[in-house]
Amino acid sequence: MPEARASSRLCVITGLSGSGKSTAMQVFEDLMYFTVDGLPARMAPEMVNLMSRPSMAHFKGIALGLDIRQSAFLNEIDDVLDELRRQGFKPQLIFLEAETSEIMRRYATTRRPHPLEREGVGLESAVLMERKRLSQLRSQADMVINTTKYSIHDLRRVIQKRFRDGENNARALRVFVTSFGFKHRVPKEADYVFDLRFLPNPYFVSELKEKTGLDQDVADYVFATPKAREFLNKLEDLIFFILPLMESEGRYRLTLAFGCTGGHHRSVAVAEAVGRAISQAGYPTTIEHPHLELG
Repeated sequence: MPEARASSRLCVITGLSGSGKSTAMQVFEDLMYFTVDGLPARMAPEMVNLMSRPSMAHFKGIALGLDIRQSAFLNEIDDVLDELRRQGFKPQLIFLEAETSEIMRRYATTRRPHPLEREGVGLESAVLMERKRLSQLRSQADMVINTTKYSIHDLRRVIQKRFRDGENNARALRVFVTSFGFKHRVPKEADYVFDLRFLPNPYFVSELKEKTGLDQDVADYVFATPKAREFLNKLEDLIFFILPLMESEGRYRLTLAFGCTGGHHRSVAVAEAVGRAISQAGYPTTIEHPHLELG
């Protein structure tokens, strides 16, 4: 168990209120971490121990959002981190901060009160007070992120670059490839829609009509012409040009939809070919054919 715990990724996300902790927690959730925000610090060891359960095995790690909203936070955090280390965990402390003027601007935009304003001080005094109280914790951080000039996408990129699973080069961008029939509906979730109704149609070949694009002879028919093969090559060139650009922007999901008339033949064959190529390039890929069984 000590070895298993040491290998489990445990991230503690804290920092100044208004510096982007909630966004950071969402990024960890997208990276398949079990996330808990606003947890009292003293409960952290108990929560982390849940990761030893078989039902939690699909998570890459656990990310705990701990901050000054909990009244005992500053009194408990050092002891909690020490306790986690004694249990065999290696917590990575991530501290988020921003310039005082930027935090004040964000609070003015959201019209929410700063947690320390409840002590009877104004917003600027509350921000400065929190910065001073957290200065020692900041000095212990494994990673300090200043989000003053960051957009949400910038923060996502920084976290993904540091915490995606580098051991097997897993990519943060997950690609969903779907076929569909225009006579049914175009998927609303699609980021890119490709109309394939110009390709040779197996529907009009008697021995292929009742088959689908999952059958090799149907796929062979769809890609039999030089123009069809050229299209597939150029399509894959376009997609592989787009994917790293999307990934660098912090996107974590991309949906590609390929449509033909009924969603049985051409769209299925192309979706399968493109999905295989994307998967072989190392992107987590899901291929779906929702209209395959429809008339």
